[in-house]
Amino acid sequence: MHTVEKIGGTSMSRFEELMDTILVGKRTTPEELYNRIFVVSAYGGITNYLLEHKKTGEPGVYARFANAETEQAWMEELNKVQARMQEINAELFSAEDAEFERNAADSFVIERLNDVRDCMKSLHHLCTYGHFQLDEHLMKVREMLASIGEAHSAYNSVLALRKSGINARFVDLTGWHLDQPLPFEEMIQKQFADVDIASEMLIATGYTHCEEGLMKTFDRGYSEMTFSMIATVTGADEAIIHKEYHLSSADPMLVGTDNVVTIGATNYDVADQLSNLGMEAIHPKAAKGLRRNGVKLRIKNAFEPDHEGTIISQEYHSDAPRVEIIAGRKDVFGIEIFDQEMLGDAAYDIEISKLLAQLKLYVINKDADANSITYYVGGSRKMVNRAARLMEEMYPEGQICLHNLAIVSAIGSHMKVKGILARTVSALAEADINVMALHQSIRQVEMQCLVSEEDYEQAIIALHAALIEQSGQNVNSAA
Repeated sequence: MHTVEKIGGTSMSRFEELMDTILVGKRTTPEELYNRIFVVSAYGGITNYLLEHKKTGEPGVYARFANAETEQAWMEELNKVQARMQEINAELFSAEDAEFERNAADSFVIERLNDVRDCMKSLHHLCTYGHFQLDEHLMKVREMLASIGEAHSAYNSVLALRKSGINARFVDLTGWHLDQPLPFEEMIQKQFADVDIASEMLIATGYTHCEEGLMKTFDRGYSEMTFSMIATVTGADEAIIHKEYHLSSADPMLVGTDNVVTIGATNYDVADQLSNLGMEAIHPKAAKGLRRNGVKLRIKNAFEPDHEGTIISQEYHSDAPRVEIIAGRKDVFGIEIFDQEMLGDAAYDIEISKLLAQLKLYVINKDADANSITYYVGGSRKMVNRAARLMEEMYPEGQICLHNLAIVSAIGSHMKVKGILARTVSALAEADINVMALHQSIRQVEMQCLVSEEDYEQAIIALHAALIEQSGQNVNSAA
């Protein structure tokens, strides 16, 4: 009986607190300390420096290398990453008696980054010859860079745990110096083949180097795929994701901690709706493996270890119809194309959807009428503007309009609530918020309201008050 537990990057940056909560805390016996596998992400911000900033798109090492900037540009960025990693080492191992750990942590970082420098310089030189194209190797470079962040945090964690007398083991899934990549499942099986879960605390990297190439499909969501595969391969009794907050009825920073309802249980359908809004409890494809193998998933607050958290299961269904969560995102662009030649021509939707996918713009939702389609997408403004220009070239008779929007959603496992649409629109109208579009599917697990970006916060507050607080749900109690 063991658990597999994932810790995110923001939590990893608060490592000393983690030692007092989920890693060690009051645990003293082997039964309490071990039988746990931890899958860790890179420290907060490190992957942004290595690749590119997830939200702003500001280039990191990878982006500078991929954009064919000078060797000096990406080398300088890599040097900054090394300096930041060594700062983290110095902060984590600042005690006088931690000199050994600090030196070991620095040596680990320096060795890996020196390998990366040599590899990237050789590749850059190789691609000056016409027979070798840089584009063909970029995904490998991206994976190599991403893996360093997870290896750094996992290795440091083991050093800190061993210093505290814990029998911790570093499970390096990055495939560093591996002769040949293995299939994903086989890689996990091999690395966990000789471990003793009952007497070792296992700290695994969130990135796994494998034949399939996780970043091709999941990009920066690879750590959840690693977490899910470890849980299924090792036969875990429970999979736990530790976050910096509870899964609640809304963002407590917006609606107030005294007004939110902590969600005690929900289902994977609700988790998928949150994922679509960029608020992943777990990636849908990572959840698939857990569901198939009957592994329970729990979402917990890393800094409130005594709280039971939220159980996500396939079979959960709210006894009474109700809204469970008000969620959304404000970085949404509406790309609207109007063309009177569109009527009855399905090719418009197919071609534009392909274009948006090529530009890596995530389509959250879309709507259409006789002669217009609007795509609600997440992504950088630069790519949205590029999509609009390309659409104008594809359909010169069409009219393209861009809108800065926000999506506010009411979500629940059983939301067939009579009059919910009227209550939603009334609540927004009373808050002086104009609803620009409205979506509700027949399954009634989510209702999306499109509002102006500047109305996002007020819309969340208004809908939470109308659909959750005024519905009589117990505040700060499990659903």
